[in-house]
Amino acid sequence: MDKIAPLFVILGAALWGVDGIVLRPNLYNLPVALVVSIETALAALIMTPFFLKRRADILKLQRGDWLAFAGVAFLGGMIGTMSITKALFYVNFVNLSIVILIQKLQPVFAIALAWIFLKERVPGNFFAWAGLAIAGAYLMTFGLRWPNFETGDQTAEAALLALVAAASFASSTVLGKRALKNVSFEIATYLRFTLTAVIMTLLVISLGDGAAISQINSSQMWIFLLIAFSTGAPAIFLYYYGLKKIKASVATVCELAFPLTAVILEYLLRDNILSGYQWAGVIILFLSILQVTRIK
Repeated sequence: MDKIAPLFVILGAALWGVDGIVLRPNLYNLPVALVVSIETALAALIMTPFFLKRRADILKLQRGDWLAFAGVAFLGGMIGTMSITKALFYVNFVNLSIVILIQKLQPVFAIALAWIFLKERVPGNFFAWAGLAIAGAYLMTFGLRWPNFETGDQTAEAALLALVAAASFASSTVLGKRALKNVSFEIATYLRFTLTAVIMTLLVISLGDGAAISQINSSQMWIFLLIAFSTGAPAIFLYYYGLKKIKASVATVCELAFPLTAVILEYLLRDNILSGYQWAGVIILFLSILQVTRIK
């Protein structure tokens, strides 16, 4: 089974690509908070029957564990997911594969945050590779031009939101090291979705976005169900199952299925393709991130 472990990571990553290009953009007319609230609530409900028998393990968690999980839910579940969702809602303005490619900067943020908050030591070449990765992301997004905020092109806004998402998911990863101290990754995934659903429901109520539920049409309801049963919790389980059995550097290569799927679908469905300069930026980004993940 260990020999096919990379396939689980590839499948999970590819499903995220389908989510970003095919599924999530169809919900663009709905409030972002409501979208995230519904998808996390559905995922939590689906997983609940499987974890009821393990509630004793959950009840053993201490205050520090719950605080860590709350941080994971707030940063990764709420801020990160809302940011990437909003970025993907710029479907008529942005090549969506760029938004997904920018997320590959997540390891840079994760290592930097671990260095700042967890006092983990990193070699000096990390900063060189991190800087090169950011330069590659810029070249991929804008080519050889400065972003122009006066043209109505919302590429810069989408890119900024994708960066916020990458930083938020990275922060969630750093907190996740503490959250996973006393539980398995299966329980951690369940608690992440459940706590996020609670936080997002409270946010929807406070923003008054609940009334927008009436705007959800039948096709969008099917989209929510598809996300819940494929690109949501199931994709995360596939990804982490494989990740437990392979090295981080191998996982990084396998995760290229995420942006690769996005680029292919973006071309097939919307006839969008990256320019030569942007492809150069993609290569610089991937090579730099691969070197970052090899840093011990």
